[in-house]
Order: sequence, then C-alpha cells, then structure tokens
Amino acid sequence: QVQLEESGGGVGQPGGSLRLSCAASGSLLSLNAMGWYRQAPGKQRELVAVITTGGTTNISDSVKGRFTISSDNAKNTVYLEMNNLKPADTAVYYCYADVKRITAAVIRNLEYWGQGTQVTVSS
Repeated sequence: QVQLEESGGGVGQPGGSLRLSCAASGSLLSLNAMGWYRQAPGKQRELVAVITTGGTTNISDSVKGRFTISSDNAKNTVYLEMNNLKPADTAVYYCYADVKRITAAVIRNLEYWGQGTQVTVSS
C-alpha cells in the first residue's frame, strides 16, 4: 500500500501565508505526479495544483500567482506554498499522488489520496 502523510494547514489571515507538505511512503516503484485538491463545504473537490516528477505543473487559475507547488523527488514529498490567502481558499485540502506500483505481478499506475487537512482563512 501507499500512504500519504499531510502536514501544515490550520488558520491563516487574509493576505497571509500557509504551507502544506505531503510525503508519500510505502510500496511504490516511483511517483508520476503529486499535488493538491481542495473541497469547500457544499462544493465539489477541485484541482489546486499538481506537479509531475519532471517538473511540469498544472495550477488552477483561482490560485495562480498566489500558490506555488514544488516537490522533492528524493523525499517523495510535495509542498504547497500559499500566499495572499483569501477567505475563498477555505477548504479541506487533499494530497494526491499518481504512483507506479507492482500489483499481481503487473506494473500499474494508481492514484492515492491523503486524509485531508483543513485550511481556514479568517480574520
């Protein structure tokens, strides 16, 4: 199995900053990509930012210019630096990983999710 351990989050002020981290561990051959999704109350889960091991990023327009995604491939860890926070950023943030694993003697690409971490932006 693969585990995703999230850290960071909490309460931030409008205009302030927070940082999220997520480390992948377990029986994986390699990572294809890692990133973050978020889900606000009453809304669907949405992409925030994803980064491939090659460094290609996909960032939501709603956070572009404010949030930065980066990764440390040697540590199987992804970071999300959130700046200029807005109340609309309040949500549960979920770590996401697209990994390569061997299951039943076959190499497969599988997706995993963290348990979620709450980010609240409020004065």
